Amino acid sequence: MFGRILVAVDGSEASTEALNYAVNLARQSSAALTGVFVVDGGWPDFIGNDWQSAKGARQGFLDYIHREQEEQAQAAQRQFEEAASGLAEVNFSVLGGDPTEILVKLSNDDDTGLLVSSRRVFQVSGRPSLKALAKTLAQKATRPLLLLS
Repeated sequence: MFGRILVAVDGSEASTEALNYAVNLARQSSAALTGVFVVDGGWPDFIGNDWQSAKGARQGFLDYIHREQEEQAQAAQRQFEEAASGLAEVNFSVLGGDPTEILVKLSNDDDTGLLVSSRRVFQVSGRPSLKALAKTLAQKATRPLLLLS
């Protein structure tokens, strides 16, 4: 029915409902399931270069964010693997870049039968631009999309 179901996973409660829904659809339709976590590469641009008050403060903050996102990626993979246990065809990918752009691109890929996502996925890192993720996906997705609260 769907061929391949893609689900955005961030390791938080925000992605649990979407993940469980995607797993159930994959089980019912014998579809392949791919979990995706996106390491947000936009932090350097987001915080700018105004961090001149203390040497290394900006880089220290970026290192902190990078470590936090690595931990989130590991949590997302654990969350995905636990939920998808027993499915025949599963895959988990960690990608880097702008989460909105990547999810739009993946949602429009001909191999994607359905993209399932929470409206609040990837907001655990606190980047304000991701608050428009669901709206942007709804506007730009050309393939089937399921957004859950």
